[in-house]
Amino acid sequence: MVGFQVRQRERAVSQQTVEKFSSLPVANISDMMSRLQAASAGLRPMHQGGVMAGPALTVRCRPGDNLMVHKALQMAQEGDVIVVDAGGDLTNAIIGELMVAKAIYRKLGGIVINGAVRDSETIASGQFPVFALGVTHRGPYKDGPGEINVPICLGSMVIEPGDLIVGDADGVVSVPFDLTEEVYQTTVKKHAQEEESLAMIQSGTDDTSWVDERLKSLGCKFV
Repeated sequence: MVGFQVRQRERAVSQQTVEKFSSLPVANISDMMSRLQAASAGLRPMHQGGVMAGPALTVRCRPGDNLMVHKALQMAQEGDVIVVDAGGDLTNAIIGELMVAKAIYRKLGGIVINGAVRDSETIASGQFPVFALGVTHRGPYKDGPGEINVPICLGSMVIEPGDLIVGDADGVVSVPFDLTEEVYQTTVKKHAQEEESLAMIQSGTDDTSWVDERLKSLGCKFV
């Protein structure tokens, strides 16, 4: 049946890559991909706080149904981030406390739900990374269909199995498998520049002349 399959992941970013990106802000990573790799702004951290990073194990499921997410929990390797496209629907929760407990036991890197969760108080009190669009008490169904390890799309962000997933308080970003080193190098430079700018702001030595220059170049009139 089309749309009902379990596939094995053919590649995944290395642990070394994951560790390198874990110290970089999602905002800087996003900037270095022209701000085009972005999920919905509503995709927020549900946990207490902390960075999420790991290779994507992708799931596409019918809105309100989590059968394939249970299968993904069986398949996931230590450090994996399960990324679920549940259609952005908030009618039924896709995961809750029990599934998060399974993910913690299996030492996964996190879970991203393009949909809703429940048991939000328990999730919010923990450190295990969970990102979702919202919360509802309504539980899920387990009838399928769905797919595992296929390309999925969250907002304008296309995610292939094995791509790098990074999340922090600002949200979630995906870095394509083949671009991780390039994005890492440029992000490190961007982050260093921002650290330097912050130091200048705090010392009162930052140069803001570019603001007027930009306004003039855009034709702004000064009255």
